[in-house]
Amino acid sequence: MSERRSPVTLKIILIGNSGVGKSSFMNRYVNHRFTNMYRATIGTDFLSKTVNIDGDTVTMQIWDTAGTERFQSLGTPLYRGVHCCMLVFDVTFKSSFSALEQWRKEFLLQGEPMDPSDFPFIVVGNKSDLSNREVSHKKALQWCEEIGAEYFEGSAKEDLDVEKPFLRAAQNGLQQYKKHTLENTGHFQITCEQLRETRNNCQC
Repeated sequence: MSERRSPVTLKIILIGNSGVGKSSFMNRYVNHRFTNMYRATIGTDFLSKTVNIDGDTVTMQIWDTAGTERFQSLGTPLYRGVHCCMLVFDVTFKSSFSALEQWRKEFLLQGEPMDPSDFPFIVVGNKSDLSNREVSHKKALQWCEEIGAEYFEGSAKEDLDVEKPFLRAAQNGLQQYKKHTLENTGHFQITCEQLRETRNNCQC
């Protein structure tokens, strides 16, 4: 009889400029809904979705951020403990793509991941159904290769390739979770062994 694995909770965050469709992308994936009525996110919002990743039951806590300067002070507590970060931009607005580098740097600075050089980023180009794009697939892919991120394009409105980036974020986040859990367990075991050795060698 195989051992049953405990459920894992992962924190996934969507960041990027206001208006690029972060909320729409999240709602399309979790609730399978889309609305043309734009409502700016006030501070933060999050939804949960449970998926199965290679035999592991994973609950994704997906956090959506406002993407505006006045709410960036929320970044420090919000960015802590994130397992995968999704950088979202609008393919029809070049400025939203150009801003991703600053968003990435801000996340690494405030989130303080254990291993910044190995932290997983997923880049999402939203509104791929529109013809008036200002950022080519090639350009976005080139930047992603430079920073070691994976690139996906999709459309929340038309429900095009929305699921793929979230599932990849869950896979990458699960790898981070297992890696750091193993590291912390290893450190604990070493400490216990050292403690036992110290007690055995004690001459008092």
